[in-house]
Amino acid sequence: MNRVVLRLLLNRLASGALTLLIVSAIVFFATGLLPGDVTEAILGQAATDEVVKAMRASMGLDQPAIIRYFTWLKGLLSGDLGMSLVNRLSVSALIADRLGNSMILAGLAAAVTVPLALLLGITTAIWRGSRYDRATNIAAVSLVSVPEFLIATIAVILLAVELQWFPALSKPDFSSPAAAFDAFFLPVLTLSCGMMAQMTRMTRAALLGVLDSAYVEMARLKGVTATRLVLRHALPNAAAPIVNAVALSLSSLIGGVIIVEVIFNYPGLAKLMVDAVSTRDMPLIQACAMLSCLGYMVLVLIADLWTILSNPRLRHP
Repeated sequence: MNRVVLRLLLNRLASGALTLLIVSAIVFFATGLLPGDVTEAILGQAATDEVVKAMRASMGLDQPAIIRYFTWLKGLLSGDLGMSLVNRLSVSALIADRLGNSMILAGLAAAVTVPLALLLGITTAIWRGSRYDRATNIAAVSLVSVPEFLIATIAVILLAVELQWFPALSKPDFSSPAAAFDAFFLPVLTLSCGMMAQMTRMTRAALLGVLDSAYVEMARLKGVTATRLVLRHALPNAAAPIVNAVALSLSSLIGGVIIVEVIFNYPGLAKLMVDAVSTRDMPLIQACAMLSCLGYMVLVLIADLWTILSNPRLRHP
């Protein structure tokens, strides 16, 4: 690894760390703007002002916001996410119980979506202008235009209520392959539809951009078949934008998982954060939000690193 690549990598890491620092301030002070108070959620509306003030003091909520931010940031940098204000358990323990479930759901959705999207994107680029290409583009545009909550609602009404093929609620169940398929089919279907459509369109656009270049036109004039032209000549040069497309599409899982976990009552990290919002459990909300931002930053960083390593103009002075 030469100095140029190392300097670029260090710059990306530094900018990512600075971005996370800015996001931490936004997350902390934005959650403080939420209406209501955690003491009201715990004590109820009948609690007296003296009891509320005493509980706020015991939780450290009577301190200025800037002091609470730097205290929280210090703990965050040291790996201490604090204590939940509602159930008085470690935030790290609460997240550890749910993070694995969300990773399983996101991993299954990615395992289904990425191969199918790449296959559709490559084949539509090979047979550009055909009926298959037009039908796939129409379907992709239609799916991109439909939000996840509508897809989930239609899937529940049609497949769970009317046909009763799958359960309306989902939870991890690996007792048998059939049980796992039934438990994850509807959530994975909901996450995959929009993400696969977006990834297909971006893959096709990246390949078509390379196929319109001069060297590909020369290979076409020499009689190279369309399949060989795409797989051997265009695809390697379109790898960087395709990886960026995959990373950006996978980052949409962060928003989609929140909707899916709430609709299907899936016990994941996003559902935990939504429940924490309803009880104004600020340390839990902030930790979940920072984990989501960190996941997005990691995906973007991987795409940037792949672009740097795959582009000779960036690898060499």
